[in-house]
Amino acid sequence: MKYLIYTFGCQMNKSDSERIAAVLEKIGYQKTLDINRADLIVINMCSVRQSAVDRVFGLSEKIKELRDRKNKKLRVILTGCVLRPDAKMFKKRFDFVLNIKDLAKWPKFLNSSKTYNKKVKNYFEIQPKSSNKFSALIPVSSGCNNFCSYCVVPYTRDRLICRSHTEVINDAKKSIKNGFREIWLLGQNVNDYHSPTNPSVDFAKLLKMVDNILGVFKIFFISPHPKNFSDELIDALSRCKKFGKRLNLPVQSGDDTILKRMNRPYTVSQYKKLVKKIRTKIPDINLSTDVIVGFPGETKKQFNNTVKLFKEIKFNIAYIAKYSPRSGTPAYQMKDNITIKEKKRREKILRQLF
Repeated sequence: MKYLIYTFGCQMNKSDSERIAAVLEKIGYQKTLDINRADLIVINMCSVRQSAVDRVFGLSEKIKELRDRKNKKLRVILTGCVLRPDAKMFKKRFDFVLNIKDLAKWPKFLNSSKTYNKKVKNYFEIQPKSSNKFSALIPVSSGCNNFCSYCVVPYTRDRLICRSHTEVINDAKKSIKNGFREIWLLGQNVNDYHSPTNPSVDFAKLLKMVDNILGVFKIFFISPHPKNFSDELIDALSRCKKFGKRLNLPVQSGDDTILKRMNRPYTVSQYKKLVKKIRTKIPDINLSTDVIVGFPGETKKQFNNTVKLFKEIKFNIAYIAKYSPRSGTPAYQMKDNITIKEKKRREKILRQLF
């Protein structure tokens, strides 16, 4: 029996897919990269933008054609970040829509005579089947409490849940012992981390603990939120000898009014002060950001404020997204009054700055 995993979206989904692979191989499945040879397909979905949902829909059409033409016994699981309205639609197209948190129970759904470890209480306890031997993806938390008005994460990943610092450190030690050269600490809001077994261990202290592990490796992390970026964290980063000196600090907009409508609780001025602090402490930092163009109600003047901010800060990289309405979010109730053509124009203007 062979399996194939399609992974859409962020590093957290990639990390989840590594755990899915571990469970499937534990019960006897073998990996294939050829859809025509697969007995089981797992689609690890992203719902951040409609385009990602559309890609899954397109893949479902391809799978339907494959079933009709060649393999009527092919089974398909949909998991990952799935909004309820999309789940209802995809239940008609796929055999299962399963929660990644129930991963240890998946063998039962697949009617496997083999089981995964019944003692597993949290799917993060499942040892991943790493997709490479260089970068170890280690979740420190899952979910988010911020409820940015455009974002589906609190609805698909639920509220913030943190792993204990001992679990994270043990995972990092195992990865380094197995030869990994990069440790990626993952979370939808990674710097909101506090260990559930010792709340005094915040993300700054966790970084120091990972930095103190013996071995030759670099530390990276995603994704932080500007509002949780404390002076203590900046100081910790400046002192961590193994920090890879790459930081993605999502700004999302360069206009205060739009930031407020996005429910991003900081101003442009506060963001700039934060960047200045970081660059003062870590002059050779490689700074990237995320930004959304064409958010509902964004005027040309407000967009130009974003352009102005980009020119001033001079990010090394920017991940630019055209606003995409997502059902169930507060922004979905706002009038999406920016045309696709105008969103593309604004996207192009920002891209030309690099």
